[in-house]
Amino acid sequence: MFPLVYVLSLLLLLFFFFNLKYFKRSSSSKKNLPPSPPRLPVIGNLHQIGPLLHHSLHSLSQSHGGPVMLIHLGSVPTLVVSSAEAARVIMKTQDLMFANRPNVKMWRKLLCDLKEVSVAPYGEYWRQVKSIMVVHLLSNKKIETYREVRDQEIALVVKKIAENSSSKKKVVDLSDLFVKFTNDVVCRVTFGNKYSEGESGKKFRKMLSEFFEVLGGLNLGDLLPKLAWVDRVRGYEAKVDKVANELGEFLDGIVEERLRKQSTDGGGGENFFVDILLKIQKEDSIGVTLDRLAIKALLLDAYTAGTDTTATVLEWTFAELVKHPKVLKKVQDEVRMVLNGKQQINQDDIDSMKYLKAVLKETLRLHPPIPTLVPRVASQDVNVMGYDVAKGTRVIINAWAIARDPKVWDEPHEFRPERFLDSTIDFKGHDFDLIPFGAGRRGCPGISFAMTTNEHLLASLLHKFDWELPNKGKENDLDMNERPGLTIRKKVPLLVVARDAFLSIN
Repeated sequence: MFPLVYVLSLLLLLFFFFNLKYFKRSSSSKKNLPPSPPRLPVIGNLHQIGPLLHHSLHSLSQSHGGPVMLIHLGSVPTLVVSSAEAARVIMKTQDLMFANRPNVKMWRKLLCDLKEVSVAPYGEYWRQVKSIMVVHLLSNKKIETYREVRDQEIALVVKKIAENSSSKKKVVDLSDLFVKFTNDVVCRVTFGNKYSEGESGKKFRKMLSEFFEVLGGLNLGDLLPKLAWVDRVRGYEAKVDKVANELGEFLDGIVEERLRKQSTDGGGGENFFVDILLKIQKEDSIGVTLDRLAIKALLLDAYTAGTDTTATVLEWTFAELVKHPKVLKKVQDEVRMVLNGKQQINQDDIDSMKYLKAVLKETLRLHPPIPTLVPRVASQDVNVMGYDVAKGTRVIINAWAIARDPKVWDEPHEFRPERFLDSTIDFKGHDFDLIPFGAGRRGCPGISFAMTTNEHLLASLLHKFDWELPNKGKENDLDMNERPGLTIRKKVPLLVVARDAFLSIN
C-alpha cells in the first residue's frame, strides 16, 4: 500500500503533464474556436451542468459564451446555440451539415437501433420513413380522419371532470388526466387500441414512464467512454436493457395481434398506422427495407413523440391560465362567444379563436416541451458565425433561452399572450425566435397533429368548466417549478377545481 502523499504527488504530476500537453496543443492551434468556460481534465464542463440542462446552459452562455459557446461534456465537444441568428445558421443556412444525430449507444438500445425518424442517420432510409410518417399519420388529411377518435376521447375527459366536480373530492389532477388523454388518442390511431385502463394499463404507463426516465438520464458511457463501467455498477445499463426488452416485447405483441386480425379479416382493417406499415412492408415498394425492427421503431416514434410532449404543453398551458385569472377569463370569453351555445367544436371554430392560439404560442415560448431540442452533430468541419466547428461536434440548440431573449422579447419572463395578437411569429420552424419543435430537415413533422389535439381539448375544457385552485388558493401559491427529464413537466402535479360553467350560469 503506497502512502497517501505518494499517490497525491503522482496525481498532481499527471495533472500537470496533462495540462502542459493540452496547453501546447491549444496554443499551437490556429483555429478560431467559439468562446468557452474553463473546464476540468477528463470531465470537461460536466460539473457545471445541473439537473435542468437548459438553465445550466443559459447561465454558462451568459457568463462565458454568447450566441454560440463551446463546452465539453466529458470527452464530447458540444456547441451550444443560444440566439435566433445562430439557430438559423444551424437549422437553415447550414442545415445539411448538421442534419445528423449523435450515434449514442443507449439510443441504439432504446430506439430500435436508430431506426426511429427522430434519431435515424440522415440519408435515404430517413427520407423514406419520414415520408411514411407524414403521409400516413401526420398529414392534415389524416388528422381530419382522426377527428372522431379525438372527439370521443375529449368527451371522456369532460365526463371524468364533470363526475369528479360533482363528487366530494372536487379536485382534479389535470397532469394525470392529460397524460391519459394523449396516451389514448395516440394509441388508438397508432395501435388501434387503448392501453390505459386496468392492471395492464398501469403496467403500460409504468413501462413508458421508465422509458422516458432512462432516455432523459445521465449516460456516462456516452460522455466518458472510459467510465462506462460506472453505468453498469449503478444499474443504469441494466435498466436500459430492461426497458428496451419490455418495449420490444410490447411492440412485437401489437404487430402480431394486427397480423392475426388481418388474417382473420382476409387482409382488411387497414385503418391504423400499424396496419398501414404492415401493408407497406408486404408491398415492399419504398426502396428501403421496412423490416420488423423498422416497423417497431416507427410505432415507438409515433407514440413517444405524440404523448408526453403533448401532455406537457397542455399541463403548462392550464397552469399559466390558472396562475393568470385575467387571461383565463379573456380566453374563456372568446371560446364561449365563438361557440355561442354550440356543444360540438369544429376546426372553423378553432380558427376563429385568435386569443386561444396566442395563449398556446405564449405557453410554447415559455415552456417548450423539449427545451434543448434533440441534439445534432456536425458531419464535417464547418464555420459557424466566424468560429471553427470540428467534425463530430455535438450541437445543442437552447430553444428555451432563445424564446426568452430580451433583445427579441419584451418582458420575456412574463406570460403575455397579447404579444402574439399582432405578430406574425409562429412556431412551425420559419421564425427562429420561436422554435419549440425545431426547424429545418430535422424539425418535428408532427406539429399539426399535436396542436390540433391541444387546441380542441383546451377549447372544450374552457368552454364547459370554470377553473380555480383548490381551497381558494392564491395564484402566487401555484408551484411552477420544473421537473428534470427528457420533456420538462411541472415538478408538482397540477391540481384544480372545475365547476360546470352552464350549471353556474343557470
